[in-house]
Amino acid sequence: MFLENTLNFSKQTGWIEVVCGSMFSGKTEELIRRIRRAKYANLNVIIFKPKLDIRDKKNTVVSHDDTVIECKTIKRSEEIYKKIKGFKVVGIDEAQFFDDGIVEVCNVLANQGVRVIVAGLDMDYKGVPFKNMANLMATSEYVTKVHAICPKTGGLAQYSYRKTKSKKRILLGKGDEYMPLSRAAFVKKSIKKAKKISRKKNKD
Repeated sequence: MFLENTLNFSKQTGWIEVVCGSMFSGKTEELIRRIRRAKYANLNVIIFKPKLDIRDKKNTVVSHDDTVIECKTIKRSEEIYKKIKGFKVVGIDEAQFFDDGIVEVCNVLANQGVRVIVAGLDMDYKGVPFKNMANLMATSEYVTKVHAICPKTGGLAQYSYRKTKSKKRILLGKGDEYMPLSRAAFVKKSIKKAKKISRKKNKD
């Protein structure tokens, strides 16, 4: 379990914490847990999520276990600058959906003494890392990788396997569209899908 470096901000500069992993791994739950701990410490906190995420109510962050917390919904990362006056802790959910500027925004805030907690998917449905998340992990002080459980192997799942035929990189969804898989299960599924596509092309 992650424990804060210090909550004495008079003697501490800012920093960035990244919580990453696959779908259903508990990223948002962990973000909410840390935000609530900061609230218990009487720190002013604020959370942001991208406007692109329309799965839940506009100004709420909702985890897969239905934990809810209020947030601000924004379209572009630079909007964060206008909304953080007086806040010592900033949370950002679904960071992979933000524009490239999110990396600079997080680092500027940390340099100004703000504790920044970022949660997001580290890889897309093909297992390719999201650039924003990779850069945030590289420039952060703390990285926590959380895992789901693979329903095929019972092991730790780090991949978000897409069950639908859509080839869009960004496809909002929950249990009907995605399934967390371990490396072994993901590779097996990917090979099976590739063979199926190959057979279809040969028939055509």
